Amino acid sequence: MGIPHFLAIPYPIPGHINPLMQLSHLLSKHGCKITFLNTDYIHKRINKNNLKNEPTTINFVTLPDGLEPEDDRSDHKKVIFSIKRNMPLMLPKLIEEVDDLDVENKISCIVVTFNMGWALEVGVKLGIKGVLLWTASATSLACCYRIPQLIHDGIIDSEGFPTKPQEIQLSPNMPMMDTRNFPWKAHDKILFDHITQEITTIDLGHWWICNTSYNLEHATFSISQKILSIGPLMSSDNNKSSLWQEDTTCLDWLDKQKPQSVIYVSFGSLAVMNQNQFNELALGLDLVNKPFLWVVRPSNDNKVNYAYPNEFVGTKGKIVGWAPQNKILNHPSMACFVTHCGWNSTIESVYCGVPFLCWPFAGDQFVNKSYICDVWKVGFELNKDENGLVSRQEIKKKVEELLGDQGIQERSLKLKELTLDNIVEEGHSSKNLQNFINWAKS
Repeated sequence: MGIPHFLAIPYPIPGHINPLMQLSHLLSKHGCKITFLNTDYIHKRINKNNLKNEPTTINFVTLPDGLEPEDDRSDHKKVIFSIKRNMPLMLPKLIEEVDDLDVENKISCIVVTFNMGWALEVGVKLGIKGVLLWTASATSLACCYRIPQLIHDGIIDSEGFPTKPQEIQLSPNMPMMDTRNFPWKAHDKILFDHITQEITTIDLGHWWICNTSYNLEHATFSISQKILSIGPLMSSDNNKSSLWQEDTTCLDWLDKQKPQSVIYVSFGSLAVMNQNQFNELALGLDLVNKPFLWVVRPSNDNKVNYAYPNEFVGTKGKIVGWAPQNKILNHPSMACFVTHCGWNSTIESVYCGVPFLCWPFAGDQFVNKSYICDVWKVGFELNKDENGLVSRQEIKKKVEELLGDQGIQERSLKLKELTLDNIVEEGHSSKNLQNFINWAKS
């Protein structure tokens, strides 16, 4: 029997590529072989130099996503359905080509992220076992897994909308959830049907691996025997699979700031706000009157889609297009993180012991915000006013409240400690990873 050879297939967005890359690094450290499949489009966007430094146990291959170069890839419905139409037909040939290169160590397991469940179906036909890497919280996976039950119990209708506003528990020890905040919030019927279908498909995976730890969501693991926590997944090196050029000058700037003085503001790779909200945020950062590091992400063609308000001064801050988030959150100058509460950002901030100011936009971010504010109690929510905006005054008020709250600082450091205990040698996540690798070898 050769070494386990994993074929890793992420949905083509940073929030899926990066955790799967981190998992790939981890498996490669344990002596496994990895073939990592990106779409042609993503592979071109990821800086070629970045991939030269990857371990030789990780081999990169590509397939087309079926879209034209000029198609809008921020339209996820378009991307998901184009991939589903085109890639399943091409995958068997690719697997055959990879296997021909190393007959002793053929692909033995396919790891997909959500939206790529079709590859598990291809695997079943070819006799290759499969697993899912779920890149959001285990709780949001539990929500999706329970969709048929939620419809049956009349909590949501067949389009995913709550039948009435209420709070429910998915299982006895789990936190209460507002039915308006399910992860498919703001999706339409077609995408909701896709999610329902995808949950059935990923059932073909033997494990549902989650980038979380037992202490963060312990009650959720009772929902299914398949859910396996192996987080927090963290890579110590630079993020080599970034779609934007990282501005590392911010690290030198952070070195010049006082300990626990900097407000870090970043909304991940997908969240979009309108110009009015952008203005309020800019003027709010001025009002706070503290050093800030603000990531204003460029669009795919490297332009920034916002204009800074005329009265914005910004002299206390540094604004960058994209940044090495792990290193920033780990920096001693960090005071707090103004975030959209995407799961990757959430787990990175917990890992670094940095308190949160929560500004969720979509999907599972509302569930994550509930954990941060109500369960772990390591952050505050930024509330919107009657115009649906987070006002500059609200930003100033909440930053001051957060930084003046000794309890939140202490709980953040305690949560960090408990979470990191999972990835030490005999920790819960480490044991799960070892069991998973043993399963892959068998």
